[in-house]
Amino acid sequence: MRVVDVARLLALAALWGGSFLFMRVAVVPLGPIATAELRVLLAAAALLVWLRVAGIQLTWRQDWQLFLVVGTVNSAAPFALYAFSALHLPVSYLVVLNATTPFFGALVSAAWLGERFTARAALGLVAGVGGVAMLVRLGPVPLTSPVVWAIVAALLAALCYAVAAAYLKRQARTPAPAAVATGSQLAATFALLPLLPAMPPIALPSSGEWIAVVMLGVLCTGIPYLLYFRLIADVGATRALTVTFLIPAFGMLWGAVFLGETITGTMAAGCGLVLLGTALILWRRTDGGAIALLPKP
Repeated sequence: MRVVDVARLLALAALWGGSFLFMRVAVVPLGPIATAELRVLLAAAALLVWLRVAGIQLTWRQDWQLFLVVGTVNSAAPFALYAFSALHLPVSYLVVLNATTPFFGALVSAAWLGERFTARAALGLVAGVGGVAMLVRLGPVPLTSPVVWAIVAALLAALCYAVAAAYLKRQARTPAPAAVATGSQLAATFALLPLLPAMPPIALPSSGEWIAVVMLGVLCTGIPYLLYFRLIADVGATRALTVTFLIPAFGMLWGAVFLGETITGTMAAGCGLVLLGTALILWRRTDGGAIALLPKP
């Protein structure tokens, strides 16, 4: 990989890792639904500007159903679930739980797409489950009922990413990746709107919290898609997916630096097991299979 590609990879991991930090700040006054709604709305606005500049067609009429499914399953649902989890879990927990996406991807691909579930993937799954169990049982956060539900919500969000990736793989034709990203964010905006009256914002955000919302939507959601597409084009999807191993490190770092969160040896060990499991699963994928996993946090 060239130096510029490594720089893009590190920037992508830093931005995606930062999404959990800004989510933790924004969700306190806004609540989970409004946080997710503003996130996808701002991301869609940023991506629409990019489509305009790049001269890429959105193809809404032909592909609105695909955009709606991907937007709901890959953005609206997981963003809301992660926002709920952020009310009760530190950033370090969230980034580790997010790293379980490849485990669910392997299971969903085997069940839905008929892909072979190898012994290496099974070993990776065991390592990942062990890492999550270590984090949950021995981590510094007491295992109260709200914390348990927050962990379940984060794992369901990771499952949503896996289902969306499998759905994209099943499509005979898909639009340009930038169009999928933009169309799905627009569709997610509409999907979340009906839920706002049921779970309205809790309070009016401060200026700092509004900044966190903008950073979450534009800097950590819209712009990373563009970086990721460029990486896929330049180095291939499999190498681009190595960002999965870097996101937890940046997420833990941002949580410790900006929110004063503690990183214990147990947490680091649990994260290591999850990343080992991720490596065992991802290394079995070809470039063609990995490209469908483009949607991330």
